[in-house]
Parts: sequence; structure tokens; C-alpha cells
Amino acid sequence: VWSHRQLLDVVSHTPVETAGLLAWQGAGFRDAVRHLVPEPERLYTWWSYRNRDWRTSDRGRRLDHVWVTPDLLDKVAGVRVLKDARDWPRGSDHVPVAATLRLG
Repeated sequence: VWSHRQLLDVVSHTPVETAGLLAWQGAGFRDAVRHLVPEPERLYTWWSYRNRDWRTSDRGRRLDHVWVTPDLLDKVAGVRVLKDARDWPRGSDHVPVAATLRLG
């Protein structure tokens, strides 16, 4: 998120929710997108409709994920966050996330 500290009491980023996400990671699942887009690069998939100039402020959250088991992590060949979809007519405040896996 754009500010962990400022969003601690906001739905989708409360301590119980972030603990659940960490538990998912602790169970062995791996973040396919972060595998190819490492920290500290910003990586958002959601921007509020309340912000008219969402691209300029770029205060988003990452609410959409692609998770893989450890045996598939090295097969992640590419990832895309389709940020331009946020501006489509009748678009969503979320944008699609895609991962390409090399299988076989």
C-alpha cells in the first residue's frame, strides 16, 4: 500500500487482514507477481474512485494477487498488472493481474 501506517485502520489493511495474508505465505504460497517485481517497486491493483487524478497521486493498494505453490515459482515467466484498464469506460477500481507460467 502507499502508506502502511496511515491505512492500519482501513478495510483491506487492518492487522487481522494482514495477519491472514502472512499466514497464507506461511502456509507455503508464494507471490508470483512480487517474484518478478521485487520491493521496493510500487505495485498496486486498486485505486479509489474518490481520487479523480489517481495516476498522479498513485495512492493505491494491492488487493489482487496471483499465488503459486513453491514448486511453480520458478515457472513464473511473466506477470502483468493491466493498469490502463482502470481508465476503461465502465471500468473497475481494480485492474486485472495476469501471470504466465512455463509448464511442461
